[in-house]
Amino acid sequence: MALAETSEPIKRASRWGVSPWSIGAVAIAFVVLAPILAVLVMALFPTQNIWPHLLSTTLPRYLITTGILMFSVGLIAAMVGTGAAWLVSRYDFPGRRSFEWLLLLPLAIPAYIGAYALVDFLEYAGPVQTGLRQIFGWETSRDYWFPEIRSLGAAIIVLSAALYPYVYLLTRAAFREQSASAEEVARSLGAGAVSRFLRIGLPLARPAIAAGVAIVMMETVNDFGTVDYFAVQTLTTGIFSVWLESNNAGGAAQIASVVLTLVILLVTLEKTSRRKMRFFNLSTRHRPPARVHLRGLMAFGALLACLIPFAVGFILPTAVILSHAIENADVWADPALLSAAWNTISVGGTAAILTVLLGVFMVYGVRLSGRGLPRLLLPITTIGYAAPGAVLAVGILIPLAFLDHRLADLIEGLTGRPAGLILTGSAFALVLAYCVRFFAIAQGAADAAMGRVSPNLALAARSLGRNQTQTLGSVYYPLIRASIASALLLVFVDCVKELPATLLLRPFNFDTLATRVHEQASLENLGNASPAAVLVILVGLFAVGLLARANR
Repeated sequence: MALAETSEPIKRASRWGVSPWSIGAVAIAFVVLAPILAVLVMALFPTQNIWPHLLSTTLPRYLITTGILMFSVGLIAAMVGTGAAWLVSRYDFPGRRSFEWLLLLPLAIPAYIGAYALVDFLEYAGPVQTGLRQIFGWETSRDYWFPEIRSLGAAIIVLSAALYPYVYLLTRAAFREQSASAEEVARSLGAGAVSRFLRIGLPLARPAIAAGVAIVMMETVNDFGTVDYFAVQTLTTGIFSVWLESNNAGGAAQIASVVLTLVILLVTLEKTSRRKMRFFNLSTRHRPPARVHLRGLMAFGALLACLIPFAVGFILPTAVILSHAIENADVWADPALLSAAWNTISVGGTAAILTVLLGVFMVYGVRLSGRGLPRLLLPITTIGYAAPGAVLAVGILIPLAFLDHRLADLIEGLTGRPAGLILTGSAFALVLAYCVRFFAIAQGAADAAMGRVSPNLALAARSLGRNQTQTLGSVYYPLIRASIASALLLVFVDCVKELPATLLLRPFNFDTLATRVHEQASLENLGNASPAAVLVILVGLFAVGLLARANR
């Protein structure tokens, strides 16, 4: 009798298509999409319209610089990532097995940390220029020429070294899946190694390369720490300038809408370029191509081609940061560092748990719902990951501040005591930004994991009297918990490294490891920044290790 009473409301709700799971899925989608919609609304209806001023002054410069940065980094990352993936997939040379996973390690180091390390290494007082002056007897900078370190070119190098693993990871998987049959036929027709790469390997891997380059370009648009440190004016730095320096939220929203449009255009182009491309393995027995053993100069060239991006993207920044961290051992006991570490763990951990729970809830709710609206909203919610952190900060803080003031007035009117700013005066806005920004990771992991669970298991549980919630806990959770744990770690790592949204949304006198690194390095105090940077790198290494293990 109890079972009938419990099941009847669910059946009645399902008949009308308003089950709690469906409502919850739509509500979560609205929360994720609300900041982006808020940016568009504020851009279209600003309190202070500065479109004419932006178009006639700074916006063209921001747009051109951002475009040059995006396409330059995308091109270099494509060349380095694709070339390295081809070498480790098709050739055997000294160190190949190690480079298969070593080439992923730059993902553990945020680009802004790489920027601080590169400047410290190459600046006038750094070891390179100091050594040159000692060797050649130069006394001042007037005696020799040295490239400008804080420049657009240096930003391109740093971002390319930090982001090429996205292309490498996807392209290596594509090369691995290619069959040996096509290459053997090409070899029998007299095609050389370069010809086989250009005519067979590269075209078949084009979808993976395009997807990797799109991710690289979106991460480039999102970057703030690197371009700010190198004094490169992009659309992201423009948001900070217009909002914080000019105190014009509407103008910041208008620049954010341009960034958002650019990101959506990138995603659309990437999907359109692959829409009509289909590749099939026509062989009944798939056999990967045999690796060619390289010797002599060819082996040395392959080794060098893999070593250079790894050295620039990982060895150099790690060595510089570690040396400063060792020299400034007393900073490890600094209460400010300990406070930043605790803030990072608490806020990032809370956001990771909430994001994964919401992702699982939404995916499960969409699977239970037969309605079109939840299924339509599910893929749209991934746009939060593509949207830069500064854009989400604009879309979250301004509407939330308005709501916070109304809520404070209401509480004061009811109690007679000032309540203060509850939402924006705490870490709530920061946790919300993290959830929106990285919801796609949790949603994608939950969707893929639940897709591997046979529907018959859930049907069997329902036939034995389990309701929908019990089925999720007793059937799905044991089978998807490994994927959920991986998503939890990946979301937490991304929260630790996120800088633009954290800078804009953190409460007063609230530092995380990322903001501490940025602030101390901006003050040219890399010694105080290095312990926090080491902690960020260590957290990133855990995620890269998990990624390497999953893609062996």
